[in-house]
Amino acid sequence: MSQRYTIAVLVNNQPGVLQRVSGLFGRRGFNIESITVGASEEAGLSRMVIVTEGDEKVLEQVSKQLYKLIDVIKVVDVSGSPMVARELALIKVNAEPAARPEILGVVETFRAAVVDIGPSSLIVQAVGGSDKIDAMIELLRPYGIRELSRTGVTAMNRGTVRS
Repeated sequence: MSQRYTIAVLVNNQPGVLQRVSGLFGRRGFNIESITVGASEEAGLSRMVIVTEGDEKVLEQVSKQLYKLIDVIKVVDVSGSPMVARELALIKVNAEPAARPEILGVVETFRAAVVDIGPSSLIVQAVGGSDKIDAMIELLRPYGIRELSRTGVTAMNRGTVRS
């Protein structure tokens, strides 16, 4: 049965690591739904958070292949334990002055924030789970979305589990 997996990969912070990891997924025919990369708690190491879909066999194969890459230090299925996952979205919406109160109602409901106001548009910043971001986008769509930028998912396990 196919399901979504969130994998944290601790890597040496070296040129080409992102390309090698993403290339591995492509060569194996695995789709990356989302990938984020940033500094980790240890100097010289970065953490990649990759969201992919497949069955347990696919996850096992991906993990084994990742460990074969020189710069990969650790691979953890973050979705295998309770986790916190968040995404950031910036959404530029058509917002003539007459429509702004309605749009602000949507923004408030999702605990999002208006980060820029133009003569005929607003930029909304939303942070939360992917489902929350998807729902907000759908409610803003009727006003006219001019531009949309999403970071992709970043995640970590709750409590004392370390990834």
